[in-house]
Amino acid sequence: MNADKKLPLYQLFIPPVNLMELRKDIWCNDPLPAKLTINKKKLDIDIVYRGSHIREFRKKSYHVVFYKPHTFKGAKEIHLNAEYKDKSLLRNKLSLDFFADIGTLAPKSQFVSLNLNGKDEGIYLELESVDEYYLKRRNLPEGSIFYAVDGDANFSLMSDLDQGIKKSLEMGYEKKCGTVKDEWYLQQLLIQINTISKGDFEGEIVKYIDVEKYLRWLAGVILTQNYDGFVHNYALYRNGDTGLFEIIPWDYDATWGRDVNGEVMEEDYVGIEGFNTLTARILDIRAFRLRYQSLLKEIMDLRFNVGHMKPIIIGLHDQISPYVSKDPYIKDNKAIFDDEPDSILKFIEERAKYIKGQLYKLD
Repeated sequence: MNADKKLPLYQLFIPPVNLMELRKDIWCNDPLPAKLTINKKKLDIDIVYRGSHIREFRKKSYHVVFYKPHTFKGAKEIHLNAEYKDKSLLRNKLSLDFFADIGTLAPKSQFVSLNLNGKDEGIYLELESVDEYYLKRRNLPEGSIFYAVDGDANFSLMSDLDQGIKKSLEMGYEKKCGTVKDEWYLQQLLIQINTISKGDFEGEIVKYIDVEKYLRWLAGVILTQNYDGFVHNYALYRNGDTGLFEIIPWDYDATWGRDVNGEVMEEDYVGIEGFNTLTARILDIRAFRLRYQSLLKEIMDLRFNVGHMKPIIIGLHDQISPYVSKDPYIKDNKAIFDDEPDSILKFIEERAKYIKGQLYKLD
């Protein structure tokens, strides 16, 4: 399907003294000047390693901020993901495209070929940043965006990390864009989730969160089986027109049958009801639960099945396959890379069978 489509070449030049600085302290978040050439267009950028545990991998991931010009193709920044632990390199893109297909806001992504200081670094996934420019490109209403940066983004008043009451309601979140008033809106959301009575919950929670979109997102997390997706790996966007929060997925490489270390994750590892406080409260309401059940059935019928997903998976695999030999980190594992589409398709079959066997729990 996409075999004839060439990957864009991203030529990254980091002055040797800055590259030494970057490598000296991989945890430093102070960006360093560099240059990026895309289709002969030379860009001045600031660059830093991105991610948490992934910074320790041999193949680094990068956070790029455009400096001159200030934006490029309508973006202020992009992320270049190594997808180092994903043997297929496909899972993140496959997931984010899947979320978009089922009606959830999701970042766009594309595969690129990265060259660093004249040396091939292989296949990378360029990820769109979720920020105010993300909203502008989609003609979405202005609003605030909060990143869920750790396990305390669990929609609870209790800390997952400290095992006690949160010292601040914003624990687990980092404001990407918005005002001080938007921080108050986030606090109100969390208070309401945890204090509205069961009798009032169905009528009241819809004043704070777009429940239909939340249920579509939940279906996506459950079907792709992202274990971290409930308290991490998402962003909250408060739509300035509706005043409702929507949820956006992020970092979905540990999906489609593999965990964060690239090891096999059995198809029944995450239950149909997921977890986190908001999900539990929403699924406690019969009308919401039945809508979620209906969405799961619909998505499995139309999209989460081998017939629909196979040409998508094969198309992406064929697109990047010619570049594997130039990727110094995976070129010796071409056989494993070539086996991965079958592994993903097997997971889809088994996961769908498992979910269908669990649907009765939502009656």
